[in-house]
Amino acid sequence: MEVILKVGILGFGAVFGYLFGEVDLLVKVLVCFIVADYISGLLASGYQGQLNSKMGFKGIAKKIAILILVAIAHQVDLILGTHNTTRDAVIFFYLANELISILENFIRMEMKVPEVLKNLISIFDSKAGEKEEKHDKNLD
Repeated sequence: MEVILKVGILGFGAVFGYLFGEVDLLVKVLVCFIVADYISGLLASGYQGQLNSKMGFKGIAKKIAILILVAIAHQVDLILGTHNTTRDAVIFFYLANELISILENFIRMEMKVPEVLKNLISIFDSKAGEKEEKHDKNLD
């Protein structure tokens, strides 16, 4: 049983690495943001008395779609030899998107949101733009 578990974990890690590339800080932070957004969405819906399983399923579907797009971007980088610039641009885009959603969820729970977190949204957006420009230059 222990061997099967170890082989399963190893297999999952290999597939994850193939799909997403190096599991660097950006990937780890994106996964944290995805989890935080889903949990904060559940909390906000519960707070407002609007929690239901259909909304929960839609949330999970959207999170899986984000990971699929990141995997596609990584595969594009492999084809073009652009060293994660496409993947990183997609990740920065979704970091900003997830952060906006997290902050909106806290606002739905009638909480104040620190300005420093609001400012991160524009930073992530500019990073995504820089990565897109770098990607375009690599294609020339």
